Amino acid sequence: MTQGENLLHRLEELNAIGVALSSERDIDRLLETILVAAQRITNADAGTLYLLEPDQQQLKFSIMRTNSLDIAQGGTSGNAIKPYPIHLIDKDGKPNHSMVVAHVALNDVTVNIADAYTAEGFDFSGTKGFDKKTGYRSTSFLAVPMKNHENEIIGVLQLINAQDRESGAIVSFSEDDQHLLESLASQAAIALTNRRLIQQLEDLFESLINLINTAIDDKSPYTGGHCERVPALTMMLAEAANKAKQGALKDFNLTDKDRYELKIAGLLHDCGKITTPVHVVDKSTKLETIFDRIQLIDTRFEVLKRDAEIEMLKGIRTNADFEATVRQLDADREFLRRCNIGSEKMQDADVARVQQIAQYKWRNIQGNTADFLNAEEVENLTIRAGTLTAAEREKINHHIDVTIKMLEALPWPNHLKHVPEYAGGHHERMDGKGYPKGLTREQMSIQARVMGIADIFEALTAKDRPYKEGKTLTESLAILGKFKENGHIDPDLFDVFIREKVYLAYARQFLTPEQIDEVDESKIPGYVP
Repeated sequence: MTQGENLLHRLEELNAIGVALSSERDIDRLLETILVAAQRITNADAGTLYLLEPDQQQLKFSIMRTNSLDIAQGGTSGNAIKPYPIHLIDKDGKPNHSMVVAHVALNDVTVNIADAYTAEGFDFSGTKGFDKKTGYRSTSFLAVPMKNHENEIIGVLQLINAQDRESGAIVSFSEDDQHLLESLASQAAIALTNRRLIQQLEDLFESLINLINTAIDDKSPYTGGHCERVPALTMMLAEAANKAKQGALKDFNLTDKDRYELKIAGLLHDCGKITTPVHVVDKSTKLETIFDRIQLIDTRFEVLKRDAEIEMLKGIRTNADFEATVRQLDADREFLRRCNIGSEKMQDADVARVQQIAQYKWRNIQGNTADFLNAEEVENLTIRAGTLTAAEREKINHHIDVTIKMLEALPWPNHLKHVPEYAGGHHERMDGKGYPKGLTREQMSIQARVMGIADIFEALTAKDRPYKEGKTLTESLAILGKFKENGHIDPDLFDVFIREKVYLAYARQFLTPEQIDEVDESKIPGYVP
């Protein structure tokens, strides 16, 4: 290959590198791509990429490679960077021109050195110490500044020991090498700046989402914990489904963009709860609004007992009749207190007894004779299960309509366009009996079905609900299994949830020790190993 052909080949390679840099999303991989590409087009044995930390006035080692010594630090290597940062200002407060990379950053110049051992004007004591320790011989150096689109220095790219492409001997970096590296450094700086800007925008976006969840959390700590745990469990189950090699999920594959989109949807899946009245969200008893109105009913019982005592003292009723009345009123009060908790399902006889007590007469604060319980109190105390009336349940369910409305109003970029669908589908059922749209399994994405399971399992195991205790793993999985059998949740994802022990990974992170019992998977309803 002639010199001209070689240069043309390297220019073509430089263009290909530029394309690769613009498509890389991960900053560590981007830095690694930059350094490895720089070494490749100049045939350098070693290299280091430094990033400027303006506030600290120093250059931080971000990635190091020495091929002949098999040294790889930073980037995706998994090995931590060992050298200390290079300070731009020395101990006397003067510019540090003794270090090559510091001089490059301070003066916006390229430094090309043929042999570090004979060069003057720079301090190579650290380099020589490294050579003595490892047996290496650092000879030729080429350091170029990395400047962004605003012509600001953001880092320095330094290469060591150019190698002859035919003999492998250590040679000086040529003028062509210098021009190619300067061009690469410019492309790399812009790619890195763009990636950092995107990362900053993503961080800002997630901070705004967390701001919404913080508002919900401040309004109700119960829903706030839910907004944190559901996204975590959603990602756990999605990753488990992504690993499936057989069955209905074998073709399900998540890219990094897919993961980010699902993460955002998980964080926003209940954003509509910001409009739900807090006394409904946190309603721990049937009579609770701003406070638990069972106390008002307690007062009425005391009024009836007082009236009975007055009648006894006036001779209107006997002492025995008075004592029997008091016993009955005390029993009725304890009965209503139990009904108010809502932990047990109301039977027909219980409902009839509430309605009977409601017919007692008492004199209210206006001095008028009134029914002991008004219609609204009777409606609440006769709730068959839980603590919410039908109207309150509708208010709770309305949060998903608000969530969808809020999310569909946003101008989502293409890589996040499915967020409203994922976040808005977690209350749908596979049999089409869910809400708000009544979608069937075939009409839902796998991601939305994943979030549905995560939402239910989190609710079953949560210990911070005001109206129930958190269930054990065995209890929760038994209920979830029945949900599979009755067409509520996706059957294939449920089996992955059990088979890959997603439930256990979640439990170890979020449940208390007493909830993590020994699970016999063979007894879980509907589970197919």
